[in-house]
Amino acid sequence: MADPQTVKAAPTAARRHHDPEVRGFASDNYAGAHPEVLAALALANGGHQVAYGEDEYTDHLQRVMHSHFGPTAEAFPVFNGTGANVTALQALTDRWGAVICAESAHINVDEGGAPERMGGLKLLTVPTPDGKLTPELIDRQAWGWEDEHRAMPQVVSITQNTELGTVYTPAEIRAIVEHAHGHGMKVHLDGARIANAAASLDVPMRTFTNAVGVDVLSYGGTKNGMLFGEAVVVLNPDAVSHMKHLRKMSMQLASKMRFVSVQLEALLARDLWLRNARHSNAMAKRLADGVRGVDGVEILYPVQANAVFARLPNAVTERLQKRFRFYFWDEAAGDVRWMCAFDTTEQDVDAFVQALKEEMAT
Repeated sequence: MADPQTVKAAPTAARRHHDPEVRGFASDNYAGAHPEVLAALALANGGHQVAYGEDEYTDHLQRVMHSHFGPTAEAFPVFNGTGANVTALQALTDRWGAVICAESAHINVDEGGAPERMGGLKLLTVPTPDGKLTPELIDRQAWGWEDEHRAMPQVVSITQNTELGTVYTPAEIRAIVEHAHGHGMKVHLDGARIANAAASLDVPMRTFTNAVGVDVLSYGGTKNGMLFGEAVVVLNPDAVSHMKHLRKMSMQLASKMRFVSVQLEALLARDLWLRNARHSNAMAKRLADGVRGVDGVEILYPVQANAVFARLPNAVTERLQKRFRFYFWDEAAGDVRWMCAFDTTEQDVDAFVQALKEEMAT
């Protein structure tokens, strides 16, 4: 039997099954991993590291997180965004607790009922015109704390940037936090695209998180160049308890955690997170500028991050989808969503705009 120290990697049997030159506008999740992230994974490979988060990379990640979110921040790497949100919200609520969120929130629309089924949480939703909560909108659900017939509002969850591509200002988040805390509630921020929001505002991420009193953050990396993985970042240690146990119970504890942590380090230790976000935001702006002058196309929301929401005839959408991948947002209304990623090019955008003009002319 060969000595494990002398075994060399066998030639791979894998082969490419896609055209790496093809990119669409369906989701920033469609993009691959950034080369700097892949290089970091290779760097962390080899040899043995203690499992389940006792490794050197996860330890160093804490110091990286402190540089962005302050000395009390503690990061708990997890596998995915749904896991981050469900674990974070469980940590902030009692068994009888409820979470106030926008009707359009990812936790309400796109997580398959996981907060309710896996977390045992009641979501109290509020319709919003632009995906953003306000103190006044929160008050539609912030009541009945002593009513045993109603789930108790304990958390306000906001998304930055929102599912409609809009961005909260730091002042808007501060107002939400102060209002929620005034009612004895805690605040969770779903930061699946937090880097895009910071790039749009041109401020450090701390400016609209720990600096304004947010208690817990779901930090998103997959949409910004990571291969897999996100993190629950506890900003206020007094707001949660037993996060390590909750992460395990929620099936989000990675045995080889170093491979999640080193990707987060690759994004955050320098400026890769910001470079990627600025680029995807710029591509969305280029796309929006390119289609604004096309008769019959309406931009629905301010383009503040890396998403463009538009309305156009369904027949045009269906023809265009045969040339580029993207999704209907509301098929009955003719609404679509176009997403840009860190690897979207100017040529991709210009080709899409030209194709849209051709289909509209047809």
